[in-house]
Amino acid sequence: MAEKKRFLLRIDPKIYDALEKWSDDEFRSVNAQIEILLKKALKEAGRLKKEE
Repeated sequence: MAEKKRFLLRIDPKIYDALEKWSDDEFRSVNAQIEILLKKALKEAGRLKKEE
């Protein structure tokens, strides 16, 4: 598996709190939750190539 890219994300505290609760409800980290949401948005927008 390729190494993941790291970057700093500044986010509104209310948005972070909502993401934290959502990720806790689904037993994953906030980072994993954000990655899932980004992948879904990219697929829906046709911006992500199909995974092999």
